[in-house]
Amino acid sequence: NSIFIFFIISLLDFSLTEAFHNVPSTRITKISTRLFSSRVTPKKKKLQTFTRYLEVECWKQSEMRDLEPVLQAIGDACKQINLLVQRAQTDDLYGEASADGETNVQGEVQQKLDTLCNTIFLQAFCGCSNSIAAVASEEEDVTRSCADVMGDSAFASGDYIAVFDPLDGSKNIDASLPVGSIFGIYRNSGLVDDPFLQDGSNGLVAAGYCLFSATTVLVVTLGSGVHGFTLDPDKGVFLHTHKDIRIPSAGPIYSFNEANYHDFEEPVKRYLNALKEGSSSVGVRCNARYVGALVADVHNVLINGGIYGYPATRQNPNGKLRLLYECCPMAMILEQAGGAASTGAGRILDVQPTEIHQRVPTFVGSIENVFELDQFFEYYESDSEEK
Repeated sequence: NSIFIFFIISLLDFSLTEAFHNVPSTRITKISTRLFSSRVTPKKKKLQTFTRYLEVECWKQSEMRDLEPVLQAIGDACKQINLLVQRAQTDDLYGEASADGETNVQGEVQQKLDTLCNTIFLQAFCGCSNSIAAVASEEEDVTRSCADVMGDSAFASGDYIAVFDPLDGSKNIDASLPVGSIFGIYRNSGLVDDPFLQDGSNGLVAAGYCLFSATTVLVVTLGSGVHGFTLDPDKGVFLHTHKDIRIPSAGPIYSFNEANYHDFEEPVKRYLNALKEGSSSVGVRCNARYVGALVADVHNVLINGGIYGYPATRQNPNGKLRLLYECCPMAMILEQAGGAASTGAGRILDVQPTEIHQRVPTFVGSIENVFELDQFFEYYESDSEEK
């Protein structure tokens, strides 16, 4: 029925336009409503909800049970942020947070949405239970205890700590481009002076991101695979649409900001040239895809295969991505999906942090692509001389 109606409407498109030329707009609206109301409503898939997924997985992994309310709160926070992103222009939520151009610890001017989303994540992590003891955010100069966030000493204890970037790529919103949120949950280890300064291999127990784009997708790993959940706009719940995501072992996509090409190290330049010439081990000429938001670009690589990179440059010798709350969560997700994550000199999850907002060069993606890039670093010096 729907195909037949579509055919008839297409066939009569021109004649309808001519016939309705002098008809009042209200009359046209009524006619259009009658035509399109007869379409068949798409059948909903029978999909597991994010809530049910957490119940089952946290039951299977007893060590994760204390994190069930935390992960559920993250899902709810993503729903709130999704609404804010959609209303940014119409509700005057876009623009700088302060009139005097106040910057955060990164030296970046804070946006209204950055501060709003930061508050949402702080409350989500600290207010849902007493499992999280402290948090670190891209928008905060220093770490904060949940007792400080909630104003109550009852939230002072917890077996875990959380890190997050509340809204990655927020400047994209002005052009209606994708943005995202990133988070990671670490054990609250008592073996180090600062529990946040531990490598991802030993401390990271869960990680995820939420992509706000054509659809809103929440991707999470609890250390036993990667799963994706799409927000149903009708029901307002996340549904299990991407089960056990596996990244292709090699892929045709490369996602680098090539505006900085001449500032990249020599191994990266040579690698990119090989991709474009079709002489890399991938065996095909690759396609460039770069949105300018970490979550969007990495998600594209995760689904289709390839490599995402933010290398060191002359201006930023350590790269620009933050190890603790951007690189490590993404590294865990990619590795759990069968991919790899490297700094060019070693595995990202093995890097020992020295400070909260530490930056590292970042390359994540299909294992063959990332391995090949590491080979370029092994064989070529940064000063253009071969070993």
